[in-house]
Amino acid sequence: MDSNKRSPLVTRIAILVATTVVFAFVVSANNRSYILIIAMLGAIIFQVKSLLKEVEGHDVPIGSIFDSIRFDEITQTFKSDTNSDTVQKLQRELNDALAKLKQARKEKDSEYQFFKNIVQHVGIGLLTFKRDGSIQIMNSAAKRLMRINKADRVEDLKVVSEPLVDVFLKLKTGGRELLQLKFGDETIQLSVFAIELTLRDEEVKLISMSNIQSELEEKEMEAWQNLVRVLTHEIMNSVTPISSLAGIVEDDLKARIDRPSELELKKEDLEDMYLSLQTISKRSAGLIKFVKEFRNLTHIPKPKLAEVNVKELLDELALLHKKELADNQISISVSVDPTNLYVLADKTMIEQVIINLIKNAIQAFDEQPERQIELTGYSNEKGRTIISVKDNGSGIDSEALEKIFIPFYSTKKTGSGIGLSLSKQIMRQHEGNITVKSELGKGTEFLLRF
Repeated sequence: MDSNKRSPLVTRIAILVATTVVFAFVVSANNRSYILIIAMLGAIIFQVKSLLKEVEGHDVPIGSIFDSIRFDEITQTFKSDTNSDTVQKLQRELNDALAKLKQARKEKDSEYQFFKNIVQHVGIGLLTFKRDGSIQIMNSAAKRLMRINKADRVEDLKVVSEPLVDVFLKLKTGGRELLQLKFGDETIQLSVFAIELTLRDEEVKLISMSNIQSELEEKEMEAWQNLVRVLTHEIMNSVTPISSLAGIVEDDLKARIDRPSELELKKEDLEDMYLSLQTISKRSAGLIKFVKEFRNLTHIPKPKLAEVNVKELLDELALLHKKELADNQISISVSVDPTNLYVLADKTMIEQVIINLIKNAIQAFDEQPERQIELTGYSNEKGRTIISVKDNGSGIDSEALEKIFIPFYSTKKTGSGIGLSLSKQIMRQHEGNITVKSELGKGTEFLLRF
């Protein structure tokens, strides 16, 4: 074959090899496109047909090449008995392309096995299932948590817990829920988190599960210890003077009963007894009030939710405190963006929370020349409504900042210590939370997140 006839053949071979290599990379790609694969396969077929016209009469196993690609069998190599340099070159190029395809497949399989082993041995329970409920992955940690060896569909997990299956199905991306599972006498607390993904044009949900029972127990014990410490402090402050004064009065009266003729009851003695009994009565009343406040803290009603206009709410509360703020030379500002911002809440209960925060802010100033309280409402990047109560007062030190939500803990001498605890409970009832930021000498900001 002369050079003029060989030139178009070489060109076609080069194009075919290039097309085959591109096809190999498309097939081995993680985000492969089936439309692109079909298009590349069509291009290869077209190039082969054109090539066949050039090498007509030579024995090249073209059909077996496409059978290998079609059925994903890339383990064989190709040989031809012809002595044509062009056909031999074609053979080498095809075998090289198949070798690259084979290597790409091997690397992909190795990566798959690597990540599969990681998923199986990770400590967090992982479960993935399709929209039709069929389970794709359930790692060892998930099986241990749910006490199950095998499940093909999400519905199969109802033998473990029907509420658990309901949580799996209802959670959306970023959703999190706490759930208790009971296995005989053992109870575990699961934290369940969900992410929705799309894999090869199919919706898949990834569920992660972890047992937080030990962490909850540790936090619960810490909370009880803090509560007992505060309760003990408050009760001892009331009981100690009551006991002391009652003992003094008791001893005095006993002495007079034992020796009535020797000890006369003078006016000064009567006044001392009266003052002692008056102190006992006041401290007892304070102790009763303390117990009532504790009872109120544990009996918060369920909120009656309705749409509340945030700007109207903050304007009303600013007006409510107008005189008190003026008397303390404090200015207040209200800023809401957008102005039609609404929150789904029990208005009376949220008013109670914000009033308590404004009261705290009023008492947060020392000798600041410009005293300012800012009430702000806005939506964050996740669409959650935020209400901020910020002051430029003295601030709260870091040690107190960690304890201010503990019941009966107060940084004020006359404070009961239940206002912020009650506010936290109310926000939890609204499925929200309350947080605080503070810096000594610069002020404090409380954030209500709904």
